[in-house]
Amino acid sequence: QLQLVESGGDLVQPGGSLRLSCATSGSITAYGAIAWFRQAPDKEREGVSCITTTGATTNYADSVKGRFTISRDNDKDTVYLQMNSLKPEDTAIYFCTAVRGAFSCSGFEPWLYDYWGQGTQVTVSS
Repeated sequence: QLQLVESGGDLVQPGGSLRLSCATSGSITAYGAIAWFRQAPDKEREGVSCITTTGATTNYADSVKGRFTISRDNDKDTVYLQMNSLKPEDTAIYFCTAVRGAFSCSGFEPWLYDYWGQGTQVTVSS
């Protein structure tokens, strides 16, 4: 059973930056893709970004394109989400998730993803 542990969430002012980390308990290359989702109070969980095993393919939600960058370090079994130009509407709990089989990051439907972390809180406020 893969375990995912998120870190890096914090309180930041609008326009600021944060880098989230997702550390996995096993070899990250055993999974087809790793993604980040987020969930704000009273809202549905939404996909933010996804990266495939090799890092060759990434996908982003329209709301974060140009501001967020996903990357992975297979030697450290860790995926990162660099978030720049943060806005109050980015406030949410951010979750790391993994797909067990081959996956092209073609979609952000939660049911496509097999393993989930506990989340890390990101608050953007002045």
